[in-house]
Amino acid sequence: MSELHLRVFRDKSELVLPDGTAQVFLEGGMSQSARLKYQKITKELANGYLEQKILLCRDNLADIDFSQLSHIHLNIFNRLVDSVTSEVGRALVGLTIMQLCIKAIEPTQSIRLHKGSTSSKSFSWRDGISMRSLDKQYITPILRRYDLLKLNADGFMMTRSLAENYPYSPVYKANIRGARLQWLSLVEGIEANEISPEAALHYLLSQLLNRAKAFRDLAEQTIESLHKFLQSREKVNQEFLSEIIRRHINESDYAARIMEIAMHSLMQALEDCQLFPDGALKPLSQMRSANKKHGNIGDIEILEATQIIEAWDAKYGKAYLRDELEELADKLEAHPTVALAGFVTSVEPERRDELVSRCQEIEDDFDIVLEILTFREWIKKQFSRAMGGGTVTEQELAIAWIAAYTQSLAQRRRNIAPIDEPCHQWLTTWKRILENS
Repeated sequence: MSELHLRVFRDKSELVLPDGTAQVFLEGGMSQSARLKYQKITKELANGYLEQKILLCRDNLADIDFSQLSHIHLNIFNRLVDSVTSEVGRALVGLTIMQLCIKAIEPTQSIRLHKGSTSSKSFSWRDGISMRSLDKQYITPILRRYDLLKLNADGFMMTRSLAENYPYSPVYKANIRGARLQWLSLVEGIEANEISPEAALHYLLSQLLNRAKAFRDLAEQTIESLHKFLQSREKVNQEFLSEIIRRHINESDYAARIMEIAMHSLMQALEDCQLFPDGALKPLSQMRSANKKHGNIGDIEILEATQIIEAWDAKYGKAYLRDELEELADKLEAHPTVALAGFVTSVEPERRDELVSRCQEIEDDFDIVLEILTFREWIKKQFSRAMGGGTVTEQELAIAWIAAYTQSLAQRRRNIAPIDEPCHQWLTTWKRILENS
């Protein structure tokens, strides 16, 4: 095994990988193959490819799937976006968006080779394309139009450090400000076909949409609508609040995720009211479902000294849960500290007698309490649990719940509710419900 390095010759560069194989990048005018790829990419971008992706992420959440992305890659994207300040990081995010567009449109095009020209006066790789031209015409104008990144109108590829005559790789030596290591890691993952470019593009756009000024304005307006809603009502009780949140769940794209957020925000409210003296609420999972591989038992988990002691799993639209019970039994083998677990359904559970019998067996095997409840029943259980201590009233908990729910959707509680999906549509619907209730 050798160390990754770049060999530079008069008419080519060779990226030598740790296993000794080399990727060769010939210099010279664009080849016929590169021109055809460039034409295809240009045509798609000119026809609104990036704008269509932005609108899809903003308005059609049900059509987006991040499941192809690993936790490792999600965290890299998060760090890339989080690195953006008023001074640094914007160019790398813009470049990553363009590279993902290129790879999604034409998978065989290398995103290492950022220069391509038919002119003998300009530096060019034979298999390269002009990323500067693509950026100025089709990437920066769209990102500026939707206020996703504050970029100079001439484009991020005018940044000198991104224009060195070397292929983008871990040994690209230019002094790039921002999340340089994260960007280079993504380039490697994309080139190695370890990252789905379309799923990654959707995820990155969703993160930027949740940080855009238009979203921040909507969030402010929704929080103001919440204040007016609370001021207009003498009493906010559990039953009424449960009903309008159920309405929001049923009227939203990807209702299953909203149900998870609604349940988690109620548990946030309990924690805010200091009702978990010996435990702590685990932050909302960034994945769409509890996953044995990642050590999850449910969508909502209470921890004591890093060990799960209570877990609830949301099941929207699912009435028969025998398979889920068997999966839970498998997970409990690795979590002997769990004392209470359960499933929460949006519809009346089917074949309860059979499920109750199996629940009893699992309870006996693992010495836990196991429950299957409807969403309404679960809410009543949590309110009874809170008021049983005598430290909080129904109204206080209801107000804390609706505040946590609204703030979570508005991306104001990312430390406990790091919601990755674009929240624009969810927040628009919730704002309308608050104003019309």
